[in-house]
Amino acid sequence: MTKNRLEAFSDGVLAIIITIMVLEFKVPNDTTFESVLKLSHKFLSYILSFIYVGIYWNNHHHMLHTVKTVNGKILWANLHLLFWLSLIPFTTAWIGEHHFAPFPMMLYGIVLLMNAIAYFILQNTIIANHGKDSILSKALGKDFKGKVSVVLYIIAVILTKYYTLISGILYIIVAIMWLIPDKRIEKILKEEN
Repeated sequence: MTKNRLEAFSDGVLAIIITIMVLEFKVPNDTTFESVLKLSHKFLSYILSFIYVGIYWNNHHHMLHTVKTVNGKILWANLHLLFWLSLIPFTTAWIGEHHFAPFPMMLYGIVLLMNAIAYFILQNTIIANHGKDSILSKALGKDFKGKVSVVLYIIAVILTKYYTLISGILYIIVAIMWLIPDKRIEKILKEEN
């Protein structure tokens, strides 16, 4: 099986996720600056989640460039990732609506953590299908950023009960870590060609 259907389906799901997030915004009843200011928590949560979905889309796209064939395990691992990504709009709306309250922030972090774990599972499923000498395996190496992200998510989730602001900062730090373009896959693909 080729990767084209997997990639097209994933792109469609990610586009729907972003659409659902933006539909959470309701137009204010009046036309004042204050009415928009009241939506600031929703805007901030949307911006962070949009960045996260964008990061996953970008990295998923790069990862699929290393894939030659797809099997059932890869399809299921990809669906597992899409499931956790599909929960981002719910947790985004909840933290925005309740001004980053502790329990919604904890659930947001758990969803982010599960996305990272699901992505890790998908990576390893692809590597298992293509071998330890595959392009993806070479590109990932020890996957320092992936491991640090999981640790930061766990710390952030634990801290939400006491230090919600620190948890939010940790979520932002992980996003910034991944916003910096990761050239590992592109570099290996150039070397292979």
